[in-house]
Order: sequence, then structure tokens, then C-alpha cells
Amino acid sequence: MAHSSLTRQEATTRAEQIEVVGYDVTVDLSAATDPQERTFGSRTTVRFTAEEGAETFIDFVHDSVTGVELNGEELDVDDVVDGSRIRLPGLGEANELTVTGRALYSRSGEGLHRFADPEDGGVYTYTQYEPADCRRVFAVFDQPDLKAAYTVTVITPPDWLAGSNGALTRTGPADASDAPGAISHEFATTPRISSYITTILAGPYTVVTDEWRSADPDTEPVPLALYCRRALAEHLDAQELFGLTKQGLDFFTELFAFPYPFGKYEQAFVPEYNLGAMENPGLVTLTEDYLFPSGATRAQLAGRANTVLHEMSHMWFGDLVTMRWWDDLWLKESFAEFMGAYAAVHATRYDDAWVTFALARKEWAYRQDQLPTTHPIVADIPDLQAARQNFDGITYAKGASVLKQLVAFVGEEPFMDACRAYFRRFAYGTTDLHDFLGVLDEACDADVRGWARAWLLTAGVPRLDAEVERNAPGAITALRVLQRGEHPRPHVVALGAYAPDEDGALHRTADARITVAADGAATPVPELLGSHAPVVLVNDRDLTYCLASPGPEGLATLLGSVERLADPLARALGHSQLWAAVRDGRLDPRDYVRLVARRCTGESHSLILTVVLDRAVEALFAYVPPRRRGRLCRELIDAVYRALLEAAPGSDAQLVLARTFARIAARDGAYAREIEAVLDGHGAIRGLTLTPHLTWSLWTALVATAHTTRSRLDHAHRADNSRDGRLGYTKALAAQLSDESKAAAWQAAVGGTLSNDELSATVSGFQLAAPAVARRYESVYFASVHDWWAHHSMEIATRLVRGLYPQALDAAAAASPEANPVAAATTRWLAEHPDAAPALRRIMTELLDETLRTLRLQAGCAGRV
Repeated sequence: MAHSSLTRQEATTRAEQIEVVGYDVTVDLSAATDPQERTFGSRTTVRFTAEEGAETFIDFVHDSVTGVELNGEELDVDDVVDGSRIRLPGLGEANELTVTGRALYSRSGEGLHRFADPEDGGVYTYTQYEPADCRRVFAVFDQPDLKAAYTVTVITPPDWLAGSNGALTRTGPADASDAPGAISHEFATTPRISSYITTILAGPYTVVTDEWRSADPDTEPVPLALYCRRALAEHLDAQELFGLTKQGLDFFTELFAFPYPFGKYEQAFVPEYNLGAMENPGLVTLTEDYLFPSGATRAQLAGRANTVLHEMSHMWFGDLVTMRWWDDLWLKESFAEFMGAYAAVHATRYDDAWVTFALARKEWAYRQDQLPTTHPIVADIPDLQAARQNFDGITYAKGASVLKQLVAFVGEEPFMDACRAYFRRFAYGTTDLHDFLGVLDEACDADVRGWARAWLLTAGVPRLDAEVERNAPGAITALRVLQRGEHPRPHVVALGAYAPDEDGALHRTADARITVAADGAATPVPELLGSHAPVVLVNDRDLTYCLASPGPEGLATLLGSVERLADPLARALGHSQLWAAVRDGRLDPRDYVRLVARRCTGESHSLILTVVLDRAVEALFAYVPPRRRGRLCRELIDAVYRALLEAAPGSDAQLVLARTFARIAARDGAYAREIEAVLDGHGAIRGLTLTPHLTWSLWTALVATAHTTRSRLDHAHRADNSRDGRLGYTKALAAQLSDESKAAAWQAAVGGTLSNDELSATVSGFQLAAPAVARRYESVYFASVHDWWAHHSMEIATRLVRGLYPQALDAAAAASPEANPVAAATTRWLAEHPDAAPALRRIMTELLDETLRTLRLQAGCAGRV
């Protein structure tokens, strides 16, 4: 069945024709525990007004439609149903439509996902709709500006509980159902919300409850709940999670001067989730990976806190006030990304959230913004496929960074005043860029529309370079900041001068805050003249969005001293600037790997340690030419293993180092004997807990370097029936080196029978292949891409196209990067498929750009001594 991609023009026309009043939705999941049952019952009654005589359509991705009744008249199903659209002719001013049919359970995380727990056999379901998968569950006008009130009923097996956006109002025997003995759960009608944030949760979940009381004594308490699979109940740290929830509700209701608008606040941790979380009002869904059955560092806990607060801020930015169309996705995601970190710093113990943002989240934006497919923050989204792809680093991290720059530009209080006015003016409505700029204009004296043109409506990463001149004793005699890039922008930016104390740690001894104009002229920084501080950080305090550089001499100084920057945010910014230099070809990737191996494995901040180790691994196995990796790989794995043995038992550092060690060991078998001893229990590392995730990472390392057997894997798998164990075993099987194993893994991946997480595990294991073996699949890959996109859901197709893309790159295989077999094949595919889906062409274009960058960096590295 064809699934039409709604266009912006179609959505605009439909919104001009109709206004939706409300939905009554019933889904019958009573037979969900039967693995042979592919479908569930779906019944929707929707009331809406329209222009007399108009014709429109409603969306429903279905298995079957058995009835369409419009204003009391049964329509001919064969006549009005066309793929995922149901035509609605001859509308009146007031209309009532009932659509009855059956929808499909999902294993891709799109629509209504069904998961069978390998530990206890329980079946768990939940929904995920953004941007337009609500239509996979019931008939709906699936676009954000057609808000409506929803009344939902969920029919389940008798031992299940259920949840939705509204409060549970009644539970009792179902009048009719697919399976006998079913229970009906009825939920209160919601306020007017968009279809993509409606939700259903059903299964034998564990639930823990609490409540939040506002500081306002006249308001009712807000019921709180946490859900998870029964097998994870011991890992549901309710005290921490409820504490974060209450801190967030305290903070946001005061900050926004607008009461929490959705009655209850529940959070469900669900399996095989495609996202970090989703802001369904009243019932937020989050990945169950946030329950950490395999242990968590403080950085991971901080990341979870940020996500909890990110989703909570959506209750206002996105749910209360919603963008009219996906062009303005930034109006919710950029704001939530900013507010998640802002709230973590001001309301929780995770007051270093801007460190994570500067080093990890912004790298996501920098990469995306340097691709040929980059786009402005306020994007051009012609249809739903384009919308789905714009949940990216630009919309999230660049958008949040630009909002941080906006706060520096207009001031914190005017910015927050604008947010408060925005909620008061547009509550329960929809908006676009101009609506927000209107309230911002009223709240401050700055030229916010000029600012918006420069920052929100243009693409690309600005570059801010420092030009520093020093005299013989080392004092700064001249300092200028130059802006480079296609679209110069105004910046409020800080510079910091860092000098050593008696112990050698570098501290900020002088700073300056300047305005860099958009006219391209150099901006002098007189405040730092005379300073002998060896390190000058551009974009100190991370006020703006840019690729910053301290200049060639400053870069060499930073490379030799970054680990001595005492302030974690400054250290994060230093590492970010070094990594940008690696990616730009200004810094030899081998120098970065050596820096990490020799001086950074003792890093005290768990997030910084995690990121710099990840980047060292990427630099080694992507940007260093294959024939130059051997000795450098041994230096890195030796350093990581030594640091692992020396790390404090049970510490964050020990866990981070152990995970990194397992990743490198999957490419180098030098420590196979030590790994076998750890797995056998004879060489335990003091204080290190062998969780399922870590255990299977070590098994994968042995498999991928041909140091264990299938029978040993099977034995380990029988002892671990957890979800992490099942996925770890799946990856390990795919990582086996034999031709037969690789062929089986490839066939499993492309066969269409795996769930989203199983597919990713299989693909990840497959890519741990010898280059010669991997290259045998290159031609098959390019011959298959188009069919994958045509015959799989977008989520599964994307995982196949990105995950199976050839990774065994070697610049020495051709005279130029463009002539490299992988680059040439990708270029040829794009030329031969001009009419392929734009979303697929975007992915292939991005893969080609990253391939060419990798090959150029390898070639540059090979050309150095």
C-alpha cells in the first residue's frame, strides 16, 4: 500500500478547508500477545467543520478499512480509500466521520510498536508518531496545525495496564474485542493538541506513582508516574527521576509564569525506541536505555536529566504552543534543547550541562552544517519525508546554540519575557517564526529581525579565527578576531586568556567580551594586550555558534596543554577546537590520537573522557590511512588498558575506559588473552562490574579478532536472556569473520524480519569485517539501495542505507578521493537515480561528502612525515 507523503501545500489547503473539533478513538489490543496476530482493531469518530460542499481527505495507514461513514451515510470503501488516504467528498458545515478498520503492529518503532520481552515473555506496546505516524494507528488529519481534543479508549488483555495523554477515568470489561476477557481503559478528553503528540501505552508494565505540588496553594497537585518493563523494575531509580521531575516542574512553571497545562505528568521507559524521548503531553515516552541496566557514569545520568528537562520544556514549547508546519520545527526543538541545558544548570545537581553541550551536542551541529545538504534553522520543508530528516543537528544543537547567542545579544530577562508573552498570547494555538519575533520585538530594543535573517534564515558554520602577535617575552602585542565563511553574522563572543598556576594548571587570568560585526572587518581585542597567558580561547564560555581557532601557533600551544585547562567548560572548548582542526585537515589525526593516548586517559570529567576517547577511535580508524594504523592502534589500546587497570574501582573513569577498550579490542586482538581471563572470571579487574552490555562488547571483541568460537557464544547467550544480552549476541554473531557468517548477517539485515534494534546490532557486527571481505558487498549495496527504500519503512530503510554503506575506505586505492571506488560508486548512483526520493538522495549525498572528507584526511595524513 502506498503511503503518501503529505506536502506543505496539501496541508495548507486542508487547514483552510476544515477545523477539527474532536476525536473519539478506540484501539483493540486484546490479541496483542498472540505473535501470529499482525493487526489490531481501530475505530475513529472525528467531528469537524468545513466549507459547504468541500472535499478533503483523512489519513490512515492501514491493513484494511471495513467502514467509512460520513454524516450518517456509508461510503463505498473501494471508491474512497486510496492507499493511506480516505477521500471525503461533499462535506457539510458540520461533519461527523467514523472510520473502522485494522492497523498493523510495528517492529520499526513507527506507529504502534510491539515488543516481546525475552526475559519474561511479556508483550509491551507503545506509540511513536512524530512527524506523522499517528495515521498508522487510527484515521486522523495528521498535520500539526489541525489541533483537536482527543478521547481515547484502549482495549487490552485483562492483566495489562494502559496509559494515554488524558487521565484514566474508567476500567471495565470490554463490550466487544478480538480476544475474550478483555478490559476497556477509558481516558479523559485532552485539551486541544496536535495529532503527533497523542499517545497510547499498554502492557504488563511496572508503574510507580507520586505527585507534584506547585508553590501556588490554589492549584491541584499533579499526579506523577513512571513506567517500565517488569524486567527493568530494579533499575527504575524512582527517587532520582521523581526528584528531577519535581525540580523541573518547579523551575519551568516559575520561569514561564504559566501553570503546567496538561493535568498529569507520566514518563514511560520503553524498549526498542528510535528516539531519546518524545514529549507526549501527560505521558512522555523515553528510551529504556535511560534506566542503565549496564551501569551509568555521571555524564550518562546528566544526559538523562537533560532529556527529562528537554521533554518537560516541550509541554510549553511544542505542546501548548505548536509550530504551524514543520518549517518551524525549531520553535520547539531548538528551544527544548536550550531549555534542557538551562534548567539542568539552574535547577539540578547537573550544573555542568553546558560542558556536554559545548563538546558533544554542538559537534552534531557542526558536522551537519558542513554537509552539502545543510539548511537554515528555519527550514524549507516541502513534505513529510523532508520533515522526518530535519530532526537533525541543525534543528536541535545549532538552534539551541543560536538561542544561547540570542540571550547574549538581547539579554536574559528580555528573552525570558518574550517566552512568557509567547505562551500567554498563543496558548493551545499554532505559530511560526514571525509570531515569535513579534513578542521578542516587544520585549527588547535590539534589531531581532535583522538578527533572525542572519542566524535563522541562512545556513553554514561561521568561523572565528584569532590572530595573535607576541613580543619576545611572550606578551600579546596585537589580537584580532576575523570572521570567515559564506554568511558572516553578528556575534557577541568572549575570549579568555589562560595562564598556569604553580602546579601547571591553566586558569583564566583575563577575558574580554566583544561584538564581531557581520561586515567581515577584523575586530580588535585590546583588553588582552600585555597578557603573557600562553592559551587564548576564542568563544570562551561558549556564547556563540562558530568553529573557533586560536591560529596556527595557538593551535600548537593548545595541543600541548589542553588537558591542563582547569575549568571543564574551557577544557571542552579546547578539545572541540582541536577536533575541528582534525576535521579540517589543519591537525594531523595521528597527533590527536597521541594526545589522547599520552595525556588524556586520566581525564577527570566523565563526559570529556568519553568524547575524547570516542574521537581518538574515530581519528584512528577513519582518518589515519590503514597502513599507518598498526603501531598507533597499539599505542592507544595500551594506554587505555593501563588507565583501566589504574582507574579507581567502580569509578566512572573505569567504566568509560572499559567500554573504549572493548571497542578498540574488536579491531586489534592483542589483548584477547586478558579479555578471555576477564570473561572466565580469572582476570577480573578490581571493582569492574561485568554488565550484559560490557560482557557482550568483550565477546564481540574476541569474535571479531577470531579468538573464540560459536559454541562459546551460544553458551554465553544461554546464560543471559536479557534484552542487552540478546542484542549483544546478535551483534557478536554478525561480527564473526567467516564468509558464511557475513553472508548470513547481510541476509538477516536486508531480509525485513528484524526489529529496529536487532537490525542495528546486526549491521554493527557486520561492519566489523576484514576490508577484503567488506569490499565484496560494495556492488551489492549500491544495487540494492533503491529497493530498500521502496520496500521498507523510512526508519528501517534509513538504518540499512546508512548502516551498510561501505566503510572500508583507503585513500591509497585510487589517485584521488573522487576516483576512490566507494566515492565513485556513490557519485555514479546519484547520477543514475535523479528521480530517487529526495530523502534518499539526501542521505546518499551526505554519505558521499563524509567519504570524500575521510579520504582527503587520509591522503593528507599519508603525505605528512
